[in-house]
Amino acid sequence: MITIIDSGIANIGSVVAAYRRLGVATTTTTQPKTVATAKALILPGVGAFADGMESLRQKDLVQPILDAAAAGVPILGICLGMQLLAEVSEEFGEHQGLGLIPGRVIPLQPAQVNEQVPNIGWCDVSLNPQSSLFQGMNTPQTFYFVHSYYLNCSDPRHAVATIPFGNVNVTAAVAHRNIFGVQFHPEKSQDTGLQLLNHFARNIAPPAGVPDTAVV
Repeated sequence: MITIIDSGIANIGSVVAAYRRLGVATTTTTQPKTVATAKALILPGVGAFADGMESLRQKDLVQPILDAAAAGVPILGICLGMQLLAEVSEEFGEHQGLGLIPGRVIPLQPAQVNEQVPNIGWCDVSLNPQSSLFQGMNTPQTFYFVHSYYLNCSDPRHAVATIPFGNVNVTAAVAHRNIFGVQFHPEKSQDTGLQLLNHFARNIAPPAGVPDTAVV
């Protein structure tokens, strides 16, 4: 069973729909006790970092997420959800994150005439084929992005996928033990995105169970 955290900072319907299409059981929740007992967690998100963390705090979800991470529960952050895994964000000031991936969320810095912020659209992503997140996938793969900031990992080994932007390779996915994150939207990335979500549910997370979708 995949537990999708409904923190109020994302339209989670597309993630639920993607898993329904894959025949994977999901539960959406706003409840700390449900997060605390989850076998696998997905944290979607859109918008500003500070708003995302404040929403998690208001719903008393921060500690249950941290406890789940410490207990070895697989966690996948999507878009802003990946950025919230970081220690700190520089978006509109400095804000503390969940601290599950060492690093800072910093702004994209365009250097080419065709580069714009926010970065919106399809990008070819270079994957680390040794990462468990991309097992069975060739590199590069194309995913859909909408972002103005990215997670600059303190340990480069935690960045398991990148895209070129400006004069650097921008982190597109992270992995550290049982913590994973993708800056792109797999639920909007057609078959390639479905492949990644399916792999997380069936190979990284515990058995997904029978097809079903519940709301808690």
